[in-house]
Amino acid sequence: MSWTIEADAPWSQAAARLRLDGVELRELPGADSVLVPWPFAPLEPGTHHSLELQLVGDDGSPTPWSDPLPFTTAFRTEPWRAPLLSHPAPTAEAQPVLLRTELDVAASVTRATLFATALGVYQVAVNGVDVDDHVLKPGWTAYQHRLAHETTDVTPLLRPGRNALTVRLAGGWYTEAYGFGARAARFYGDQPAVSVELRLEHTDGTVEHLASGDGWRSTVESEFVSSGLYAGETTDARRRQPGWNQPFFDDSSWHPVATRPLALEPESIDVEPVRRIEELAPVELLTTPSGAKVLDFGRIVVGRVRYIVDGPGGATVTLRHAEVLEDGELCVRALRAATSIDTHVLAGDGPEAVEPEFTFHGFRYVEVSGWPGQLEPDAFRAVVLHTELWRTGWFSCSEPLLERLHENVVQSLRGNALALPTDCPQRDERMGWTGDAQVFTPAAASLFDVDAFFGSWLADLSLEQRERGGRVPTVVPDVLGELSDVAAAGWGDAATVVPSVLFERYGDLGLLERQLPSMAAWVDHALAAAGPERLWERGFQYGDWLDPTSSRPDKAKADPGLVATAWLFRSTRLLADALAATARLATDPAARATRKADASHYARVVDEIRTAFTRSYLTPAGRLMSDAPAAYALTLAFGLVDSASVRRAMAERLAFLLRAGGYRMATGFLGTPHVLDALLDNGQAHAAEQLLLQRMCPSWLYPVTMGATTMWERWDSMLPDGSINPSGMTSFNHYALGSVADVLHRRVGGLAPAAPGYRRLRIEPWFVEALDHAAVQHDTPYGRAEVRWRRDSDDPARPTVVVAAVVPPGASAEVVLPGLTRFTVGPGRYEWRTDAPRRAARTREPLTLDDDLATLADHPGACALVSQLLARHDPDLAREFDAFARWVPGRSLRAELAAVSPPAWLTDEIDRGLRALHVDM
Repeated sequence: MSWTIEADAPWSQAAARLRLDGVELRELPGADSVLVPWPFAPLEPGTHHSLELQLVGDDGSPTPWSDPLPFTTAFRTEPWRAPLLSHPAPTAEAQPVLLRTELDVAASVTRATLFATALGVYQVAVNGVDVDDHVLKPGWTAYQHRLAHETTDVTPLLRPGRNALTVRLAGGWYTEAYGFGARAARFYGDQPAVSVELRLEHTDGTVEHLASGDGWRSTVESEFVSSGLYAGETTDARRRQPGWNQPFFDDSSWHPVATRPLALEPESIDVEPVRRIEELAPVELLTTPSGAKVLDFGRIVVGRVRYIVDGPGGATVTLRHAEVLEDGELCVRALRAATSIDTHVLAGDGPEAVEPEFTFHGFRYVEVSGWPGQLEPDAFRAVVLHTELWRTGWFSCSEPLLERLHENVVQSLRGNALALPTDCPQRDERMGWTGDAQVFTPAAASLFDVDAFFGSWLADLSLEQRERGGRVPTVVPDVLGELSDVAAAGWGDAATVVPSVLFERYGDLGLLERQLPSMAAWVDHALAAAGPERLWERGFQYGDWLDPTSSRPDKAKADPGLVATAWLFRSTRLLADALAATARLATDPAARATRKADASHYARVVDEIRTAFTRSYLTPAGRLMSDAPAAYALTLAFGLVDSASVRRAMAERLAFLLRAGGYRMATGFLGTPHVLDALLDNGQAHAAEQLLLQRMCPSWLYPVTMGATTMWERWDSMLPDGSINPSGMTSFNHYALGSVADVLHRRVGGLAPAAPGYRRLRIEPWFVEALDHAAVQHDTPYGRAEVRWRRDSDDPARPTVVVAAVVPPGASAEVVLPGLTRFTVGPGRYEWRTDAPRRAARTREPLTLDDDLATLADHPGACALVSQLLARHDPDLAREFDAFARWVPGRSLRAELAAVSPPAWLTDEIDRGLRALHVDM
């Protein structure tokens, strides 16, 4: 149990009183209010209760009792009785199926509970009314290991006498073909199936169980012609069977169902459902150069399109979906084999409301063809789908581009949180890539309550891993076979990183303990791959995937062995920390001692890896043998080097390399989440700011300047000239690089957890020089915490910053501000003033072509100005200059430009632009 406290004045809890069903009372001394163990006797399943709460303050005064919270224990103890039902004459297309039965319900029924599960996706209706508003249920789990069931109170939908119980069923994830190109194939099965149980409670206390079985009938002759997640859905209103979902329907032409037993006992999974979250109207109707009609919904979303249409019978409306336009036309090339086409054939008997049911698309643009009459944009709505996660984090600042970047991360998380954390929601993939989830979990936890969401996915990860000897597949659920049959650093490390992040953000020690066997199995597997020398330099590695300075995604500048060994170090340390943190959970003294001994063992291995790493990869001067930004970022962020002087030298080298590249991004999936922390923690705040606020390609803000509304897979998914990256792997809704949102919250906003579950906060804002203010709010497990800062004076002699903070009841905060001694505060509202001088004002002459390249690079906007002016004249010349220019000391821009020989007038234009750019700093 957890609760939060709202108080106008500082207040601390001394005890909690809980009252069950208005009778049983328990008093719990202490201040605990998050994930408090249940203090009453275990409850029977399927029973109804209420719970009330009263708190006692430190002064002994009690609060009023809370309103009673009613709840039902819906978990099952009896075995699952119902077999799986499917159509007896399966088709190669795995067509959607309708199933039905009728039952008589006695007037003595007081409560009816529906239990249902499916290999595929389904919806149940009682007398034509859907039992809930969930979409694509029960979601996607590793079907061979874990099958989810849902529990629904359907009492209001049943009536005494004859009732119809019906199911709409499609293949969804279960029958989808996975893989790439000609190798794509179904992994789980060819036909969907569903299992349904109805539990009826009577006034006399008897309980009646009605299980799906031989009395059901099925058909594929319905309005659902075909459906696939990648292909889209085809419906034909002429094939509707009116009244099929009502009692007394003549289903004699339907087929008896085929039945088979379940291979697994279905389980209840505590995770939020997928729902229709939002509807968007089109912002514009476009006519493409080819004459096609395209609706623009204003931003990239995930879901499908609902519309109302009226026309003659047989008229066919076709919708094609895409995220972007290319040369003014729908860009479907990036979708690869995912055709993403929805088709509807009209019945011709009046207006029809159309919305696909068993598919989803990632799109902003929708091409409409076959529309009868004049196309009216107001007839269309984009229906946004995602797992209904609770928003918990917000960020704002004085730079609109940073705010837009943050919003893009939010939208990409929404689009990729559909039943499980996916890499992208639009092309023929949409899978739970472990590397993407691992790098993004901290950002996800900064934005939404994702404890249950990622916790469920980790359960599948553990099950998939168990039959692979500790190796974590690169996708979970694993549907790629040999394509995911690798032990890749940064991907398999999801087994250690994700549960550690959830523990850090939610204080969920129980989940951490549940995942310990998975964490240990992965670390042991990786240690075996590294061998006794403790250097992981064998086997395939993705490395710093999609390093923008490399021509191939898997050939990053950072040495893959160095990267893999750094991750081995991090995961081993996380395992040692987890073992130590959970040791107190062990009730048996021998078990507690064993866990402590295991923690000590892995701590020694951590030291061995550090020694091997520094001996093999680090020079005494603080240079890495792999002289790449990602290598320095990981080494510094993971704490592989203890010496302060060596860390300082490494951070200086990292900053030097980034400046040499014009402060454009030079890291991929694994290095990017850690590069800003590596700089900020080691005295390189100016380089961090230049990197964060860079607008050139590649950078975080470049896609924003190109109109992005979600995060991109590649830094240059869209090239500066507006063309689409020619790679066959280009997504415009891919959250991995959105990991920077966590830095915006923790560092720019200055609000971070200092103890698991935010029991203690860390308030330490980064006063970015280009910003006048920033703010972050976060609904912690203890209540809302806030940090806001603003510059209060333009007087360079007294550069004052005001910091305001809210610490929720039950929590405390460490406060670290420049010019003030570190201190701790308890719950309450605070305001502090501190001096925060900006970089020394510059009184030199305006910038010119003859300035040192390093000096120019350290001036915000100078690199971007040169690149933009070159590109305006000759894009090829600009690409050549950007690729080879090194913004290092000892060489002027004029000399560097001479290498690409721009015309004299362009050189003069660059010089004028630099002079105009100059401002005092």
